[in-house]
Amino acid sequence: MDSLTLAKAKEILAKHTKEAHLFVHAAAVSAAMEAMAEYYGADAAHWAAIGWLHDVDYEKYPDEHCHHVRELLEPEGVSEEDIGSIISHGYGVVTNEKEPQTDMEKCLFAVDELTGIVHAYALMRPEGMKGMEVKSLKKKFKDKRFAAKCDRDLIQKGIERLGLELSVVMEYCIKGMQAHEAELGLEKE
Repeated sequence: MDSLTLAKAKEILAKHTKEAHLFVHAAAVSAAMEAMAEYYGADAAHWAAIGWLHDVDYEKYPDEHCHHVRELLEPEGVSEEDIGSIISHGYGVVTNEKEPQTDMEKCLFAVDELTGIVHAYALMRPEGMKGMEVKSLKKKFKDKRFAAKCDRDLIQKGIERLGLELSVVMEYCIKGMQAHEAELGLEKE
C-alpha cells in the first residue's frame, strides 16, 4: 500500500471493532489529527487515517493494547512506518516498544486522551461543539472530576513532547472536531 487512506483505515477498523463508542473515539482522534496536520503543514488525510486506526487492536485485546497492532495491520499492507506510528501512542502506558518521535506520533500521543475531554464537554453543552472556546475547555480540563477517566497527566506528557502550549493543541482539537461534529454525533441546532 502506498499510503494509508482514511477509507482503508475505516475498512480495516471495521474488521476488528464492533463497539459504537470505539468508532466515535476513532472519528474524534482522526478529526483532531487532521487539524494537527494542518498546523504542521503535513498530509492531513494521512494523519486522519492514522488517527482513525490507532486503536485497531483495543476491542479484541484491551489488556494487551498496542501489542497486536502489527499482526492485524501487516496482512492489510499497512507500512511498517505507519504501524510503528500507531504503536507509539501507547508508549509508557501499555508498551515501551516505540517512543513517539515524529510530529505525527507526538500528536497522536497528545490528542488521544484530550479528544475524550473535548467530546465530554461538547455532550454537556446545549450548543455541542459550536462556539466552544479554549478558555472554557481549559476550565473543564482543570476539573479532575470532569471526564475523570481521561488521563490529564498523559495529555500533559504528550503536550510536553510536542513543545506546544496546551491551548494550541486544544484549539486544533476543537477545530478538527467541529469540522466533523455530525460524524461525532455532536451536531446540535
